[in-house]
Amino acid sequence: MASVSMTINGKQVSGEVEGRTLLVEFLREHQRLTGTHVGCDTTQCGACTIHMNGEAVKSCTMLAVQADSAEVSTIEGLANGDELHPMQEAFREHHGLQCGFCTPGMIMSATALAKRNPSPSEADVRHWLEGNLCRCTGYHNIVKAVMAGARAMNA
Repeated sequence: MASVSMTINGKQVSGEVEGRTLLVEFLREHQRLTGTHVGCDTTQCGACTIHMNGEAVKSCTMLAVQADSAEVSTIEGLANGDELHPMQEAFREHHGLQCGFCTPGMIMSATALAKRNPSPSEADVRHWLEGNLCRCTGYHNIVKAVMAGARAMNA
């Protein structure tokens, strides 16, 4: 067993894990933060996207011990109480979701894009989200939502 300690959504947490425990498992099973989804286990779908030390990363192929001492943000940490984060609000307003399975990963990726590029073009958004798969929407409304969310985040 290995000891891990990290800050998740502003809260210091620690735990004992097997060396092979994936970060997504630590978040979902040890911390009960189930907004981070497991879709493919191969970093292909992006449903497991979180922020680690300010960067969007896929947590399904990262070991929990690799996040030791890191700052981790999940979808649960974006909203401010009952007030949605601007990117979450944009997804709601622009119908950027249907079943919702990919939505947390899409939003976490989108907020990382908006921090890097405050005014992304449609091409920028489509390129950035290449690692996030949605089987429902066809991406048109997701792209609109990301562009609107970026504007709102950087207003």
